[in-house]
Amino acid sequence: MSLAGFSALGLAAQGVILALFYNAEFDTASFDMTDKSSVYNYYVGVALMMFVGFGYLMTFLKAYGLGAVGFTFFITCLGVQWAIVVEAYMAKAKLTIDFMSLLNGNFGVAAVLISFGGLLGKISPLQVCVVTLVELACYCGNKVYVLKQYAEDPVIADCGGTIIIHVFGAYFGLFCCKVLGKPSNDALNGSSYVSDLFSLVGTVFLWLFWPSFVAGALPPGDGQTKALINTVLALLASGVITFALTPLLESGKKLTMVPIQNATLAGGVSIGATANLVGPFGAVLIGCLAGALSTYGFVKAPLFGDVDTCGINNLHGMPGILGGLASAAVPFFYKDAGTIAAQQATGLGLTLVVAAVTGTLTGYLLKALGSPSEMFTDETFWECAEDVPKDAPTGYNRA
Repeated sequence: MSLAGFSALGLAAQGVILALFYNAEFDTASFDMTDKSSVYNYYVGVALMMFVGFGYLMTFLKAYGLGAVGFTFFITCLGVQWAIVVEAYMAKAKLTIDFMSLLNGNFGVAAVLISFGGLLGKISPLQVCVVTLVELACYCGNKVYVLKQYAEDPVIADCGGTIIIHVFGAYFGLFCCKVLGKPSNDALNGSSYVSDLFSLVGTVFLWLFWPSFVAGALPPGDGQTKALINTVLALLASGVITFALTPLLESGKKLTMVPIQNATLAGGVSIGATANLVGPFGAVLIGCLAGALSTYGFVKAPLFGDVDTCGINNLHGMPGILGGLASAAVPFFYKDAGTIAAQQATGLGLTLVVAAVTGTLTGYLLKALGSPSEMFTDETFWECAEDVPKDAPTGYNRA
């Protein structure tokens, strides 16, 4: 399958971005108010989550490690630039850049990488490029126009992107997957001992830096500190629940890698919308519920299991909805939360609708471009060493 279309679109996209950056300016008014070392540290943490965390988490496919890490690298490099441009013009009608622009660009890329998890191994580099450009436009539109995150009174509070990033990215990707249908050849859709170990490295990186993802965009102060602590508590709780429940739910009554690599992170997904609002008990409770829900999803695969390579519904979709519902419940338990239950629920519902519609339409666009006949193998698009796996899988499917 030729890579000419991918090269042409990639060069064209970078050319357009270069032209748009000609009129870009630094937002110097915010420089004096920014704790540069602190914000940069948060940015580094979030960037590590993109390049190493997401990239290596998706290396579980025994013959698709180069594609997992390599396309994650490409999506991040293209996506951060494109998200900075699109979000700035939608929100401010001009391109001004500061440290928060870099953070927000990475947040947008996180939504694309979540979607990419569902499509992993089944789409070409050209389709990767298209979904990055299209999804980020849809993501920014939902964030700016539907959820009104740049207005004086945003529709929802969601400091860690539970609704804005995880729910949108998961269901955009899942509806893309549904349109593309089941893979034509899934012989290599599985893991090996080594690929599972590399994937677990990605899990650890995501787990360690998730508090930066949740709290990095908050202003310094009590709210940010509370968000950092609550995110760690939720991750700790989901980790314990995942390890404890997995052998109870698995038919073989043993620990299996799929939930451990993924569901241990579910607390970070669910706590995002309430991390700066709830107390320690609330954070641990949300982490426990998220870990249980995600573990059940990975073991039993109740939804989208036939089309979802990484199980994004189980890590980002269902825990994201749980976190959104928790944010709607917060005002009833924390009277000083400052959020409105109806608005949180409305924002969750609207995001699901926007993600489903735009994901479906993008799926048809990807389908029109054509998918590779040989799936789940790097040999389709990469020059590979001779020892790249070619036999049937021995591990587990993620979904």
